[in-house]
Amino acid sequence: MATTTSGPQLEPWVRELLRCPVTGAELVDGTGPDGAPELVSTDPDRPLAYPVRDGVPVLLASEAREVRSAD
Repeated sequence: MATTTSGPQLEPWVRELLRCPVTGAELVDGTGPDGAPELVSTDPDRPLAYPVRDGVPVLLASEAREVRSAD
């Protein structure tokens, strides 16, 4: 893992391999309601967000939260 001033980040090649365990969609960087980092599924029908704890993505369906649209 590479380290930046904001904490450990995943290497780009690792990020390209990660997928949502529920939908199989690509995951992108996001920020949760509490300001914590998370990975968000790009599936438009079922967007889910997974927490990132101490730089480690927790890709467990039981840890996912549904992302609500702002409209």
